[in-house]
Amino acid sequence: MSLADRSWPLLRQLTGVHVHVYRWTNGVVGHRFPGAPPMLLLDHVGAKSAIKRTTPLVYVDDSPDVVLVASKGGHPRNPAWYHNLLANPDTIVQIGAARHAVHARVATPEEHKRLWPKAVDTYSGYRGYQERTDREIPLVILEPRSP
Repeated sequence: MSLADRSWPLLRQLTGVHVHVYRWTNGVVGHRFPGAPPMLLLDHVGAKSAIKRTTPLVYVDDSPDVVLVASKGGHPRNPAWYHNLLANPDTIVQIGAARHAVHARVATPEEHKRLWPKAVDTYSGYRGYQERTDREIPLVILEPRSP
């Protein structure tokens, strides 16, 4: 088992703390850290379990849309939240104190080509993640919708 696979239990705990603090402070703590890319909270429903979950994720501003990178740190498989959004694309994100109703969809190849450099500008680590995996890392576009 790789170090990344062994790290998931600890990362899950840290994620839970991040979500709690972000919500409790209305994003004052957790949305932006010095030297780090901006983070949002993504609410999503399990594709199989139907369990509601919240995941903090780096986001790319492509106003009026928001873009998520389904990198999972360069893991061979897409993250669970990605599969959950495919099954349940209408959801809510919290960016700072504001909550937004959004509809998720996977970027087309043309959109991916345009948005990937923007994602790498937001967080340069995505370049290394792509080099670590054989899959093309999907980009998920969150489009505003009426609540």
